[in-house]
Amino acid sequence: MELKEYPDGEMMMMNLANQIAGELENVLFHNERASLAVPGGTTPGPIFDSLCGAGHIDWSRVDVMLTDERWVPEESDRSNTRLLRERLLVDKAAAANFVPLYADAPVPEDKLDAMARGVAACLPLSVCLLGMGADMHTASIFPGADQLDAALNGDGLLYAMRAPGAPEPRITLSARVLRDAMTCHVVIVGHEKREALEKARNLPPEEAPIAAILPGATVHWAES
Repeated sequence: MELKEYPDGEMMMMNLANQIAGELENVLFHNERASLAVPGGTTPGPIFDSLCGAGHIDWSRVDVMLTDERWVPEESDRSNTRLLRERLLVDKAAAANFVPLYADAPVPEDKLDAMARGVAACLPLSVCLLGMGADMHTASIFPGADQLDAALNGDGLLYAMRAPGAPEPRITLSARVLRDAMTCHVVIVGHEKREALEKARNLPPEEAPIAAILPGATVHWAES
């Protein structure tokens, strides 16, 4: 694990957006297509705001997906897809191909195989951006989740997850997919997340799922 510390969050977000843009450009220089997986939530929004206008990326050759999604319609305020369409898949990045992790069905298991085929076509991920919760979860791989062991250790690409405190089912990329990304970044803000990170480094993934990803990741941290 590599840890990069920044004097403030704004600088961190701009730097990381530039780094991701450079990594995508490099992949596209050597390959026909590139893939980018990103989290939902509020933290990565400023990264999306900078990245979507990156002028040297041929976004028409980039496949974009979420690392995880809540099983709610896109119109919901809790939809990560909605956030992506509002803040990343705009400007120049509107030309990107979006690979969905939600479909119109009562439960995620109904659409899991079809969505996994869409993900498989984009692997290995060129660039993966992750967040981390104070409970040390990443993507929707939560401590105590019903499919925790499978998501951490299984061969599948996608898992439907139900976890204590999560009001709706989730769908998540597996630890295998996240670990196999060509480059992986974890972005966190604040002392609580920094303390959780240090704790996770000394715990097994079953207790701290982010620990399954850290060995090959670059962690970006700012105090605020």
